[in-house]
Amino acid sequence: MKRKNAEVIGNVLMGMGMVVMVGGVGYSILAEVSQFNLPQFFAHGAIMSIFIGALLWLAGARIGGRERVADRYWWVKHFDKRCQNNPRRPSH
Repeated sequence: MKRKNAEVIGNVLMGMGMVVMVGGVGYSILAEVSQFNLPQFFAHGAIMSIFIGALLWLAGARIGGRERVADRYWWVKHFDKRCQNNPRRPSH
């Protein structure tokens, strides 16, 4: 698969995952707090859709090449010893 196609497919899967997750959260909240009398059976399915959306997101990140953790993230910069610039400590 060409790099451009992989990026497009990865972005589409990540977008679909985000839509499925947000839709699942929205339906779960509406089923619990609204007076629309939505079926509880679908509310349990909506909770499952959050996990399915997360899997779609991760699959898209893997295909699109975005699964690596970059050193620009705060946690990595401050707590990962490989990314700290400490002149007194030699790196491996």
